[in-house]
Amino acid sequence: MHTHSFDRWTHDHAFGQDQPMAGERRTRLVVAVTAVTMLVEIAAGLWTGSMALLADGVHMASHVLALGIAAFAYVYARRHAHDPRYSFGTGKVNALSGFTGALLLAVLAVGMGWESVARLVEPGAIAYDEAIVIAVLGLVINAASAVILAGGPHAHPGHDHGHTHEHEQGHGHGHRHGNEDHTLRSAYLHVLTDALTSVLAIVALLGAKHFDAVWLDPVMGVVGAVLVAVWSRGLLAQTARVLLDRQAPEAVRERVRAALEQGDDRVADLHVWSIGPGTYAAVISLVSYAPRPPEEYHARIPAQLAIRHVSVEVHHCHCR
Repeated sequence: MHTHSFDRWTHDHAFGQDQPMAGERRTRLVVAVTAVTMLVEIAAGLWTGSMALLADGVHMASHVLALGIAAFAYVYARRHAHDPRYSFGTGKVNALSGFTGALLLAVLAVGMGWESVARLVEPGAIAYDEAIVIAVLGLVINAASAVILAGGPHAHPGHDHGHTHEHEQGHGHGHRHGNEDHTLRSAYLHVLTDALTSVLAIVALLGAKHFDAVWLDPVMGVVGAVLVAVWSRGLLAQTARVLLDRQAPEAVRERVRAALEQGDDRVADLHVWSIGPGTYAAVISLVSYAPRPPEEYHARIPAQLAIRHVSVEVHHCHCR
């Protein structure tokens, strides 16, 4: 039998990861905007001797690093999508990038909390006017970055990005990526975190300047740290589920089970897990008195579930 005779049973494992994702271009743009702002603030700080400007420039550098990781993840996943060393493509690079970004957010939250508590115990001198200008500048830059990453004033990272890819095994209906672009969500949370800290800083600085409420600055810092910690915890949990091959949501598994269990066919073992943004793989064991060909069971699975790689094991039951 010639090799090409097996072609109908083989398929590519890129699963659409070789195509640019909706968030890639927006993330690169935000990296550029953040990097330029960082360089301007550091240069201005060195030129004017302002430690506040210099400190904020260094702080922006941490966000350039985090956003740079996100941008790198998009490129790496796309360029290595057809690499056979990755069993199910490079979809999990997205989750790994999001997990790394969430860890950086957690570290940032700890740092914010520690510094805020220290200033609450021992307040330091604040150059209010200069600090307010820097906070407003940071708010404008990060608000613009958040809008860019969201794709517009009415969109949000993680919503359907409109990328449709054909389902394998002849399901030509395709599917859309779900709200699982962890790389985009990580980048969005980083700029949102910075925007939040800028808002809290502006409120605290105005209160301290006009009402002598010096305690507002560290208290707002603690509030910001708690919110950032909550956001990072949520993203850590979501990405960890993907990286650890946790089962797909019960609703997805039940739809697979319901589609397959027709007549005497029964599902004995079912594993469905995420292998990329909005993409699943499945390993299924079936028992039947009158087994059908595996391709028939493949065809029963709804294309809308985006299960792109399916392995079906069929057992003939003789115990009537």
